[in-house]
Amino acid sequence: MLRKYNNKDINQVLKIWLSTSITAHHFIEVEFWKSQLENMRNIYIPASETYVFERENMIIGFYSLYGNHLAAIFVSTKEQGQGIGTILITHAKQQRKQLSLSVYKENEASYQFYLKQDFTITSEQVDKHTGHTEFTMKLSSSHK
Repeated sequence: MLRKYNNKDINQVLKIWLSTSITAHHFIEVEFWKSQLENMRNIYIPASETYVFERENMIIGFYSLYGNHLAAIFVSTKEQGQGIGTILITHAKQQRKQLSLSVYKENEASYQFYLKQDFTITSEQVDKHTGHTEFTMKLSSSHK
């Protein structure tokens, strides 16, 4: 079930965010992700419009919108490949007429997923926090 995030969800959301970030971004030091945990808890999640995907009272995925930017989309590692990411991103696209996101170039599985979801790469830059190259992607104008 997909529903709007509430404050009681924070620990489950952060657990998914941290474990999935570490797994998906193996090219970035684990300590970087751990150092961002309190910022996620106290700044980023509260400032965003977040939705969670829940099964049997357990959150297994979520996404966050900050304005027209898809700031986060994560599915628990053991639940990936079951279409949950597609459900989340489809819902996000229904919330905004325009949507952009950033993804690390080295995270090929994710940016290939976004390409399949009608996003196109619009620019490439170095992330000032990690020093790794990232793409900015926008929802294709042909998206309905």
